[in-house]
Amino acid sequence: MGSVVITYKIFPTDINVNFEELKKKIEASLPEFAAVYGYGEEPIAFGLKALLCAVQIPEDKTGVLEELEKKFEQITEISQVQTVMVRRISR
Repeated sequence: MGSVVITYKIFPTDINVNFEELKKKIEASLPEFAAVYGYGEEPIAFGLKALLCAVQIPEDKTGVLEELEKKFEQITEISQVQTVMVRRISR
């Protein structure tokens, strides 16, 4: 069975958010069937960056996109979350 990788663009509340601490909070908020597949950063404007977070889940799970968005938005350092890509992988 394959997996699905969901990439989220996570906007911090301000320029001073520590991305390493934010990554730890994101990982702690994930359900046990999900795992971080990778991280990236994307410049927005005036020194502000968005965190790109790819999360791997089993392909048979449903309703996970919105569930994860809501969990991420509960983290105080996050102002907004966007789903930017959903793709299937075979491993």
